[in-house]
Amino acid sequence: MTQLSKTASTCAAQWKMCLIKVFSVIYFTAVCAANNPEDVTAMFEVSPTSPLPKSAVAPTDYEPPVPSLQRQSEWLDVFPSEKVELSCSVSGSSDWTFIWHRNGHEVQDTDPNVSLSAGGSVLTITAAAQMYSGNYSCKGNHKTKSATTAASNSVVLTVYENKPRPMLKRSSNYDKMFPGESITFTCTVDVSSGWEYLWYHDGNEIPASNKSTYIIGDITHPSSGQYHCKARRGKSPFYTEESDTTTLQVSDPPTPTLKLLTPWLDVFEEETVELGCEVNGSDWTFSWYQNQKLLEEDDILTLESEGSLLNITSASQIYQGGYTCKTHLESRRVSSGFSNAVDITVYENVPKPTLSKNPGFKQMYAGETVNFTCNVDVSSGWEYHWYRDGDDLRDTDKTISVQLSPSNRGPYVCMATRSTTSTESSEEITQEILEIPVPSLKLLTQWADVFPTESVRLSCGMDGSSDWTYMWHKDGHKVQADDVLSFDSNGATLTVSSASAAHAGKYTCKGHLNDRSVSSNFSSGLTLTVYDKRPTVILMQDPEYKVMFPGESVSLSCHINVSSGWEYLWYKDKNPLGKSGSNYLIGSKATTNGGSYTCQVKRGTNQVFLTDASQAIRLEVEENSPKPSMTQQPDVDKVYTGESVSFECKVELSSGWEYLWYKDGALLSSNSSSFNIHNANLLDSGTYSCMAIRYKTMYKTKYSDGWFLRISEIPVPSLKLLTPWVDVFPTESVRLSCGMDGSSDWTYMWHKDGHEVQADDVVSFDLDKTTLTISSASASRRGEYSCSGKFKSRPVSSSFSSGQTLDVYETKPRVILTQNPIYNVMHTGDSVSFSCHINVSSGWEYLWYKDGSLLHTFGKNHTITPVKTANTGSYTCQAKRGSNTVFQSDPSQAVRLDIKERPKAEIGLLTGWSEVFSTDSLVLRCVVQQSQDTWNYTWFREGKGINLLPSERHIVTPHNDAEQGEYTCQGIRSGRPSYSKTSNSFQTKNLLLKRRVLLSISGCIFFGIIAVFLGCIVLRLLRKKVEDDDKPEEENLFLTMAQLKDCPDAPCPLVEYITDASLNASSKEGDETGMICSETTPLPISPQEDQAVTTESHDSTESNGGLVSFKQ
Repeated sequence: MTQLSKTASTCAAQWKMCLIKVFSVIYFTAVCAANNPEDVTAMFEVSPTSPLPKSAVAPTDYEPPVPSLQRQSEWLDVFPSEKVELSCSVSGSSDWTFIWHRNGHEVQDTDPNVSLSAGGSVLTITAAAQMYSGNYSCKGNHKTKSATTAASNSVVLTVYENKPRPMLKRSSNYDKMFPGESITFTCTVDVSSGWEYLWYHDGNEIPASNKSTYIIGDITHPSSGQYHCKARRGKSPFYTEESDTTTLQVSDPPTPTLKLLTPWLDVFEEETVELGCEVNGSDWTFSWYQNQKLLEEDDILTLESEGSLLNITSASQIYQGGYTCKTHLESRRVSSGFSNAVDITVYENVPKPTLSKNPGFKQMYAGETVNFTCNVDVSSGWEYHWYRDGDDLRDTDKTISVQLSPSNRGPYVCMATRSTTSTESSEEITQEILEIPVPSLKLLTQWADVFPTESVRLSCGMDGSSDWTYMWHKDGHKVQADDVLSFDSNGATLTVSSASAAHAGKYTCKGHLNDRSVSSNFSSGLTLTVYDKRPTVILMQDPEYKVMFPGESVSLSCHINVSSGWEYLWYKDKNPLGKSGSNYLIGSKATTNGGSYTCQVKRGTNQVFLTDASQAIRLEVEENSPKPSMTQQPDVDKVYTGESVSFECKVELSSGWEYLWYKDGALLSSNSSSFNIHNANLLDSGTYSCMAIRYKTMYKTKYSDGWFLRISEIPVPSLKLLTPWVDVFPTESVRLSCGMDGSSDWTYMWHKDGHEVQADDVVSFDLDKTTLTISSASASRRGEYSCSGKFKSRPVSSSFSSGQTLDVYETKPRVILTQNPIYNVMHTGDSVSFSCHINVSSGWEYLWYKDGSLLHTFGKNHTITPVKTANTGSYTCQAKRGSNTVFQSDPSQAVRLDIKERPKAEIGLLTGWSEVFSTDSLVLRCVVQQSQDTWNYTWFREGKGINLLPSERHIVTPHNDAEQGEYTCQGIRSGRPSYSKTSNSFQTKNLLLKRRVLLSISGCIFFGIIAVFLGCIVLRLLRKKVEDDDKPEEENLFLTMAQLKDCPDAPCPLVEYITDASLNASSKEGDETGMICSETTPLPISPQEDQAVTTESHDSTESNGGLVSFKQ
C-alpha cells in the first residue's frame, strides 16, 4: 500500500509537471505575441540558470516634445557668401540629436556649404546660391529611445542672387561747386538691414563715422574728386558692391566777359549803346559799373535779360567813360570779380561828307567808267547813301563805279548814316555823256574771192571826224604792215598788192580816240577768199553704175565749187561732144554707148582762165541679165532659236543694186544685200531666195537659187546637286553639275544670284566647267546657283537652268538635347528618353556620350528602360554627316540625370499571435520603408491586382481567400516616385495550417488534462489511508522563486520546451513561410491593437499571471 501510495504520488507529481510544461508553453506564447511581435524567440533567449521575472511591466504611451528652432544670426535675408546659423533644441533635455529640413527635404551635411554641429543642434549655412533659400525646420531623434519629434517651428531663409549695390545721392547736383559751399552725400542699401557704411574719396577710405551720410561743411579745392560708398555687416564682415561714383568738381566763380553789342565805341549824341555781360552757367544776376561806380537804372540806362544787357538808349557826354560788370549767384551767395572794361566816347557834332570823282573830264563817252567817292572823316561804321537826280541808287559803299550812258548824267550827291545818326548831303556833281560812233568797212575792189597775184583794197572810217586812228584785224588777230600789205597815215585804208592764201580771212576794223582810253566797237566783218591753187572740176554720174544694161539711162554732171561765171566743155574718149551746160544725159543704152567721159570749165574774156580736165568716168554696157548668188552665215544645217542668221545676196556685175527677199515664195520687207534674222524662232524655218533691182532705172535681175533654213530650240542645261545636301555648314564641300543631254559641244557658265561665278582658291571647275566644286563652304557662297550653256563653235547661249539654292549657315549647327520625362532625379525602374535635335539640314548621324565617354547608341533618340543607378551621369550628344570629309557639330548642352533607388514596399502581419486562435481573419499591412512621403497602396494576390480601393491594410478571410494564396503590395502616390517596388510575397496558407495544427494540439492537451485530473481523483479515492508517521515525505514538486534562484541546476520547463527538437523543426518551417515571431520581416501592430495587447498584459500582471511557483 505504501508502495502503491508512493507510486500514485510519483505519478501525480509527473502529471503535474507535464501540466506545468503545457501551461508554460501557452503562457509564454501569448506573452511573445503581446509584448514584442518583432521577435518572439528573443524573449526566451535566457540561460537555464537565469531567474524568471516576478512580474511583467506594462508599456505606457510616450508623446515626444516639439523642438524649438531659433535664429542665431541677426537676419534671414542674406547675400552670396554670407553665413546663417540656426539652432534646434528640446527644452530641458540634451538627449536628442537633430535632423534638418529645407522645404520638406532633408538637409545633407555632405554639401560643402552646410555644416552641422555634433548632434546636429546647430546648422550653419553659407549662402552660396539662391538654392539655399527656403523654409527650414528641424526634428529630434532621441538618443536612447526610438522616438522622433514632430517638426519644429519653421523659419524662412531668403538668399539674394547678387550682392546689393548701394545708392549714392548728393544734396546738391551742381556740376561745379564753389569754395565755401557745403554738400551732403547719402548712401542707402534698400534691401535687408544692419548695414554700416564706408566712404571713399578718389579711392581712399575717408576716416569718418559709419553713418549713411557724409557732410562736407566748407568745400575747398582739395575736396574735388570722385566719391563712392559701400556697406558692410556682420562679425566676419560681408561687403556690398561699391556704389556708382559721383564727381565733385570745385572751381572758382567764373569771371564775366563784357562785350560791346553795338558796333562803335565812339558814338554821337542820342545814339544807342548796348553792352552785354556774359558768364558760364545759369541763375547768375548782374551788377553794372561806370568808372568803378555802381550804376542804377533810369530813363536812359535800362537793363534787360535779367540784367545781363545794359542799354544806353540816348548817349550824351555824361555817359562817356569805362564800363565793367559783376555777376552774383544769389541762391548760393557767390559773387565774381570785375569783368574787362569797355571805354565809350561820345561826340557832340555830326560831320558833313565830301564828294569827289575820277577821272575829272567834263565830257565823257558812254561806256567809260567814272568813280564817285563819299568820305566822312570822323568815327567809323558809316553807311553811305547815293542819289542821282534825287533817286536813291541803293548802294551803301563808300565808292561807287558808274559805267556812263546817256541816262545816268546826274547830278550825283551822297550822305552817310549809322544807327539813328545821319549827316548832311554832300555837294552835287553833274557828268556830260556822249555816244561812241561805230566805224564803217568797205570793199574797194570788185571780187571778194580772188586767185593768187590779184590785188585787194579795203577802207575804214568815222563819219565827219578826224580825231580817230584805226586798227585792222583778220580773223580776230591784229593785221601788221609788210611788203605786200600797207596802210595810209591814220590806218583808214588797207591795200594787199598781190593776194595769196595767207591773206584770206575775215577783216574788221575799230577806231581809237586820240589821247583818251576810248575805243569804238569793231566794224562789221568782210570775208576775203584767196584760193591757193586752180579749181578742181568734178564729173559725177547718176546713177553711179559702172556697168549698165540695155534699157537703162544715165546722167553726167560737171561741178566746180568756187567762184562763178564758168562755161562747160564735154569729151568722150577725149573727143569733144559739142555739148554745153553742166549736165549731159545719155538715153536708152546700147552697147555702143560705152566709153570714157570727161569735162572741163573756163571763165573770163580778156584773159581766159581754164581749169584742168575732170576725172574720167568709164561706162560699160552689158548685154545679158545677171543672176544673184546667195550665202548663209553661219553656214550650218541647224540653227538654234535666239541665234542670228544672215543671208547674203550678191550680184557680181555693176553696183547700185537693192535686193528683194522671199520666203517660201512670199515677198519679205527687206531691200538690203543681206537679210538678217535676229533672235530666230521656229516660225523662221523655210526656203529663202532673193532678187536684185536698181530702182533708179527699175532694172531687175533673175531669182537666186533657194536656200532652206531649219530652226531648232536651244536645249536647256540640267543642273544637278552631286552632294546630298543643299544646306551646308562652314568648311563642308559642295559639288554641282551642269550638262546637256548627250552633247559635248557645249561649255558652261555658272551664276550665283545673277552674278557670274569665278574660280578662286575655294571654287574650281573641271573641263568645260561641267562641274562646280566648292571645297570649303562659307556664308559668302550662299545663294541660288544656275548655269547656262554656250555652244563651242558659235555664239549660242542657252537659257539658264533651273535654280539650285545653296544655303550656307553662318556657324556650326546648334544641337539641343531634350529629356522626356523632364526630371532631374529619377528612380530605378523608370524609363527615360533623350532626343538629340538639330533642326537644320538633314543626313545627320548622332553620337551619344555619357560623362564624356562614347555610348554604343545610334539614332537621334537614346532610351534607357528601365533605368538603374549606374545610369547616373551627364549626357551629351553630337551630330555628324559626310563620308570622305566628316563634318561634326559642336556637342549639345549637358543634361544631368540622377538615378535613385526606388523605395520598396514591405508586408507586415498586424494580427497578433494571441489572436490567431480566436479569429478566422488575418490583417496584413503594407508600408514603404525609409520614405517620409504619404503613400496609398495596391494589393495583389498571386500576381493579380485585387479590385479594392487603395489601402494600407488588407484583411484575408476564408471567404475572400479560400485557397490561402500569395500576397504582394505596392505603394502608389501622386508625387514622384509615383510607385514603389513590389513587396516580397506573403503566404497565408502556411500560417493558417499552423493555426489549425496548434488548435488540434491544444484540444488534445485540454482533454488530456481533464483525463489526468479525473484519474488522480479516482486514485485518491481508491487508495487506503495510512498512518501519519508511516507517510512518506511528499516531494516538493514546485519550487519557489527564491529556490529557483538558488538552484542553478533546476531545469527551466519553457527552455526545455523551446529547445525541443520538434519545436525547432516547427520554427524552421515558420522561417520558410515568413511567419511566427522568428521572421526577420517585422510584423507591425496597429495602435488600437497595441493598446488591446497592452491591456491584456496589464491584467495578467495584476493577477500575478505568468509561470510562478504555486508555493509561496
